[in-house]
Amino acid sequence: MRAIWKGAVSFGLVSIGVKVYSATEEKDIRFHQVHREDGGRIRYKRTCSVCGEEVTYDDIAKGYDIGGGEMVILTDEDFADLPLSTSHAIDVLEFVPAEQVDPILYNKAYFLEPEGSATKPYVLLRDALSDSERVAIVKVALRQREQLATLRVREGVLLLNTMLWPDEIRRPDFGFLDEDLKVRPPELAMASSLIDSMAGEFEPDAFTDDYRAALQEVIDAKVEGREVVQPEEEEAAPAAAVDLMAALKASVERARAARGEAPSGGGAEPTPISSARSAKKAAKKAPAKKAEPAKKTAAKKTAAKKAEPAKKTAAKKTAAKKKTA
Repeated sequence: MRAIWKGAVSFGLVSIGVKVYSATEEKDIRFHQVHREDGGRIRYKRTCSVCGEEVTYDDIAKGYDIGGGEMVILTDEDFADLPLSTSHAIDVLEFVPAEQVDPILYNKAYFLEPEGSATKPYVLLRDALSDSERVAIVKVALRQREQLATLRVREGVLLLNTMLWPDEIRRPDFGFLDEDLKVRPPELAMASSLIDSMAGEFEPDAFTDDYRAALQEVIDAKVEGREVVQPEEEEAAPAAAVDLMAALKASVERARAARGEAPSGGGAEPTPISSARSAKKAAKKAPAKKAEPAKKTAAKKTAAKKAEPAKKTAAKKTAAKKKTA
């Protein structure tokens, strides 16, 4: 890694010399625009829309559009007078609980490495941050812009996270927020069951960029002159379900099957909804079971009545035999 910035962390009266490194890198596959016929790179000229002449970088200034076709031109002297800190310092402003910083504010991440003899105060600040379970709110001037940031500890290293300013966060303005939508308790219970069935521990290494891998395979095949092997087709996403409860129940069963668990009907732990349904079914079947003894008694009486003629016939035959004798 190459340091992109050098400065010092100002921690009270303590100054900690540090080097700053980008903590992340994008893995996107980049392409150049080329001529389809011969593969030549496409070049763009910087031309003026007024005079049509090609302009060099030295003649390019920054302009702010104020509307109506009017432009305010700012020079290097205008920017030089701005109150941007030129000292390479990371000023610690305060220490706050980490949960109070909304993740939406985070922008980019940078590793800090101690420089020279600053290792001991660096380790001191790192350990103190870890013990306090807080993050440091700091201000720093990076890339010609003053930025708010946090300092926290990650894998034994101080991590600088630049943040967006509060007025850079958009507010959601959607129509459904004003609607009086009510979720039924059974639906909420089933959704909670779905969340429980899909619960797990987050392991970032378990996830991969399948699109990038497939695209790289296409590029490698082109380079080697071999046939491109099509990746396996993923299961098509199910169509939007009309019955929300049915969709939730099916989702729970699918999640359980993916984890190798038995379906809810096969001895698995019942969900709140399935328990309620089972209780209702049991209540409906209960009267039918109570009626069974009555049916059996009636059947016995019928059998007894049918048996009576047979007994009388047998008695008559016995008497006739005795008279004959």
